[in-house]
Amino acid sequence: MCLPLILVNNGEELEWEEDLTVSDLLTRLPYTFPIIIVYVNGEMVCREDYSSRTIPDGAAVRAIHLIAGG
Repeated sequence: MCLPLILVNNGEELEWEEDLTVSDLLTRLPYTFPIIIVYVNGEMVCREDYSSRTIPDGAAVRAIHLIAGG
């Protein structure tokens, strides 16, 4: 039996679960910067929607850190 998966960033496979939200996913991953842009299947998710936006089985998720320098 195949486990349901999602692909994160460079093809890293993570186990998917029903009702998995963007916020849930970000707590599982080792992101350290406070500003992150997330795309689910190519669609940008607004930060205020992270806790309500569910990720479907088989989704491609991309999380990008925004870093300022000077």
